[in-house]
Amino acid sequence: MKNLFERSAVEEVKGRMAQLRPDSAAHWGKMNAAQAVEHCARGMELALGDRRPPRVLIGRILGPLVKPMAFRDGEPMRKNSPTVPGLAVEDERDLEAERSRLCGLIDRFAAGGPEGCTDHPHSFFGRLTPEEWSAWMYKHLDHHLRQFGA
Repeated sequence: MKNLFERSAVEEVKGRMAQLRPDSAAHWGKMNAAQAVEHCARGMELALGDRRPPRVLIGRILGPLVKPMAFRDGEPMRKNSPTVPGLAVEDERDLEAERSRLCGLIDRFAAGGPEGCTDHPHSFFGRLTPEEWSAWMYKHLDHHLRQFGA
């Protein structure tokens, strides 16, 4: 499974992010490209431990059942998947500023390696290993890049 501890995966997502334009049309969802990039940056902050939302009740119940399906190799995230509370973006954003911010967070995550990854549980899935966080962040980025055809 691709993950952000692999330099090739980092370069791939950055190259795909470079394809995004302010007017890139979404194939699904409500966010525009700049909002989606900020949303992804907030996701990276989860993996880095900068954001530490509490576990949600539904995740405590369903997380252990859904996790094996969500982390299946080769399976992209489904369209319109639910989001962690606090990660949704509704205000207008500047794509260039958000892209730069997200690239910096990705670089920080990759450079930190497994030791730089949070030990705070994911609000839905619960405890994740650094390798699971890295794979999940790749899947999340891929999901939103596919959302805009990148």
